[in-house]
Amino acid sequence: MRTDRKYPGVTVTKKAEAAIRRGHPWVYDTEITSSGASEIVNGSIVDVLTENGRYLGSGFISQASKIRVRILGNNANETFGEAFWQRRVRYALDYRRTVMGDGENGMRLIHGESDGFPGLTVDRYDDLLSAEVLSYGTEQVKDVIYRALVDELARDGITIRGIYERNESPLRQKEDLPQYSGWAAGYDGGVPRADITENGIRYTVDVAEGQKTGFFLDQKYNRLQVAKIARGKTVLDCFTHTGSFGLNAAMGGALHVTCVDVSRTAVDMASHNAVLNHLDGRMDFICADVFELLPSLVSGGGSGNGANGGVKYKYDFIILDPPAFTKSRSTADNAARGYKEINYRAMKLLPRGGYLATCSCSHFMRNEDFKKMLLSAAHDAGVSLKLIEERRAAPDHPVAMAIEETDYLKFYLVQVT
Repeated sequence: MRTDRKYPGVTVTKKAEAAIRRGHPWVYDTEITSSGASEIVNGSIVDVLTENGRYLGSGFISQASKIRVRILGNNANETFGEAFWQRRVRYALDYRRTVMGDGENGMRLIHGESDGFPGLTVDRYDDLLSAEVLSYGTEQVKDVIYRALVDELARDGITIRGIYERNESPLRQKEDLPQYSGWAAGYDGGVPRADITENGIRYTVDVAEGQKTGFFLDQKYNRLQVAKIARGKTVLDCFTHTGSFGLNAAMGGALHVTCVDVSRTAVDMASHNAVLNHLDGRMDFICADVFELLPSLVSGGGSGNGANGGVKYKYDFIILDPPAFTKSRSTADNAARGYKEINYRAMKLLPRGGYLATCSCSHFMRNEDFKKMLLSAAHDAGVSLKLIEERRAAPDHPVAMAIEETDYLKFYLVQVT
């Protein structure tokens, strides 16, 4: 390591050293044993050192956060200036050109730590970018990153109309950052809506009112698998949001699709998307709480597995794509009960030989725990499950294999027997 370092250093425990050497980029507040400067500027770059003074890497320091340092790299000659961020943006877009192609106009461009951008998410919806910043250090350089993104996309002939920030997450409070949403300074795009095409289906995405950054891009290829199963089926799409799973099912040849969401705004948008794709004749939309709807369908008119007489449709394919039920380890047990409840009800509602697509987007609901929950729900429902496929997020949401937090989405497609 160069001895003429311009960055102050922080010394970390052996536990932190081991994690960093394995490739994990976070240093927690309890893992810092000393710092080399009496006053380190919040959000600035610091060097991370072993107890023996050996260089481990450099990263942003956040004085308010339990994640005290987010490491950016371990090149001791790096200055982490504008050229560094331009290079990172180019790498991220080159990766997506390779793994996603360029045929569709909705895609995640930056996926946080997986792409080397601590706490930053940027999605593209045609000529709009939607961004979320959850790191104090990244907040200080976001304008450089935005400019690099706009310039790099322009080289591909893509003109960006605006950048909308969805900085509403309570996680920003833990970084001593304000919560807000709106157009990024210098990037006012006017109407915060754009049309995208995914899997041949058109959607209108509202980056101001939609959940998260406007649309759930991570399920792109999982929706294709649903479309393959849906032909000739009667489908119930729960937690439909903008109707994406339901629309793929209808496009795949489902006899009929019922889409359900507790949000009237989401239901209206899903209905709009059905009309946009000329699929509204085979779809209907219900504004309801899935936790209340599923039990009512199960008890709707009879007993035993699949009894749902008295309702308009008998479903032989159910899709469960709920929002994250837990965002911390402390609530994981409660979340497991919520997941089990909806999966149990779906299994009771389906006939023997029916199909279930079920998901969790919470990192804290680990894959082994999700699988255990499914088996427990099946036991209680008196059915067995035949695994068709187990999947993750689309590759524009890459998993950094050394960072377990980036492996968050679980998607199971099963037959109920």
